[in-house]
Amino acid sequence: MDKSKNKKKIKQISYFGFADAAPNDPLYKEAFEVAKYMAEKGFVAINGGGPGTMRAVSEGAKAGKGTAVGVTFYPKDITNFEGRDPENPMDMEIKCPNYLERTLKLLELGDAYVFFRGGTGTISEFGMAWGLARLYFGHHKPLILFGDYWNNIIKSFIDNMRIRSEDLKVYKVVNSPEEIIDAIEYFDRVLTENKVIHNDEKAFQI
Repeated sequence: MDKSKNKKKIKQISYFGFADAAPNDPLYKEAFEVAKYMAEKGFVAINGGGPGTMRAVSEGAKAGKGTAVGVTFYPKDITNFEGRDPENPMDMEIKCPNYLERTLKLLELGDAYVFFRGGTGTISEFGMAWGLARLYFGHHKPLILFGDYWNNIIKSFIDNMRIRSEDLKVYKVVNSPEEIIDAIEYFDRVLTENKVIHNDEKAFQI
């Protein structure tokens, strides 16, 4: 057994992205390939259990002989929410009573977060994850932003908002699965040196 693997702080990754991405969308294929590669490296894939990039992540994780966990809820009165995708091949489903608790559970379960291109839901998830990382800076859960376009998004925040210096140290922008591994290894070293990873359950309670 490789004892060094047991010392790793980052073992589970929560993925976020566009729910409306179709299987022929390059974004869907991108999420599939990333999740497959990461599963082959031993990382558990966590997603929202819906269609689009969520389904692609589960399919990729299964193709990589890994584990896919879906965090779902079944809406009754929400007009624009995709809900559970029956074609999302999850190994485990965790049901939540509402959208907010679902988001919090996704953030709770992931040791790190990978963000693909998405819509307003992804924006809200990114904002919450970024805010928590800043609050727990030094023993935070890192954000991995997939795609160079994130540099423009972050620049817009810097130019127009009041961004603190530590806010810019909790994420890495990457363009390949290999760069995700590099980012995780970097953050793993930082978290190990700090001897703790953010696991305060109170942060995820409402």
